[in-house]
Amino acid sequence: MFRLALKMLFGDGAKYLMLVFGIFFATFLIVQQSAVFCGLMRWTSSTLRNCSAPIYVVDAKVEQINETNALRDTDVALVRSVSSVRWAMPLYTGIQRVRMEDGTYKAVQLLGIDSATLAGGPTRMISGNVDDLRLPNTVVIDRLATERLANKGERPIGVGDVFEINDLEARVVGVCEAERSFTGGPYIWTTYERALQYTPPSRKMLSAILAAPIEGKTIDETVADIEAHTGLKAYSNQGYGTSKQDFSEATIWWYVRNTGIPISFGTTVVIGFIVGTAIACQTFYAFVLENLKHLGALKAMGMSNFRLSLMLLLQSFTVGIIGFGIGLLFTSLFAMAALKNEQPPFFMPWQIPVVAFLVIQTICALAALLGIIRLSLYEPAMVFRV
Repeated sequence: MFRLALKMLFGDGAKYLMLVFGIFFATFLIVQQSAVFCGLMRWTSSTLRNCSAPIYVVDAKVEQINETNALRDTDVALVRSVSSVRWAMPLYTGIQRVRMEDGTYKAVQLLGIDSATLAGGPTRMISGNVDDLRLPNTVVIDRLATERLANKGERPIGVGDVFEINDLEARVVGVCEAERSFTGGPYIWTTYERALQYTPPSRKMLSAILAAPIEGKTIDETVADIEAHTGLKAYSNQGYGTSKQDFSEATIWWYVRNTGIPISFGTTVVIGFIVGTAIACQTFYAFVLENLKHLGALKAMGMSNFRLSLMLLLQSFTVGIIGFGIGLLFTSLFAMAALKNEQPPFFMPWQIPVVAFLVIQTICALAALLGIIRLSLYEPAMVFRV
């Protein structure tokens, strides 16, 4: 029975290819757009992973990492006074301008970290030494900055090169690997004091406070202690265990609620589902109609509707698995190109292909259901009519 079903399916090459194409198209759109959306959302919290610390302390009204409400310098000492805090260090983060040799300006994400401990500094160095940040007028740049801050047609900048940030000298002492920021600009690390020199002065300059719990205290307990004793907002950082107040999750959900990004990508995913459903259902229904006499003959010879329905389901799910596999293959090729060019952002957690597979099989089940309904209404006697 199953062998006959597959023989019928592969025997009609045109409709078989059309069914596979419809499933492939739906799979590619659903998986690719979902992965690009996840990659873009991951970019929104890249500062947390590039400037790593167990706990981030920010102003009470801050809801996501790219929103900066400056703190008072005395807030660092206030956080350090909490008994469950092992250490607390200042952090400056902001967008500044780098002046190129040709007179143009490029936007960068400037990070100022504590000069004594270098807490929040880059961890994946490509060249140079992060400890050299303690030298005068020095910075560490990420790999993207080596290309973005180079003049057209010239070699990428590296250790020893000099540029200007707000008309002040910045000498490169290291190049690191870092995730790209949501704003698209490269990351530049320097000390907290030097970051304040690079930045136009204002009354309050402290962006956030990096902290860590003492031994024997969990991150959640320390976060609660900081909020209770200081009145500031404390978040945990992704990668330091589970927490009720994860700053990455808070940032992503802020963008989901307050921007049109989910609607834009969600529309494309829905279109992929609709187009895949339309092509698969219409083509499979036409396939059943063309083979109705053969199926009716089997029904007249005593094959039950249940067994005939299993044949149609097998045909439909076979097309679904093949089309889904081809869709994942092309998505993988797209991912390789995206990772090589570093854009568009692409991040595919395991949930995406699993959910996509279930969606594709739902489409196949709907297509098979139409054929089953038509076959159940078909009278076997119709086979013998002239």
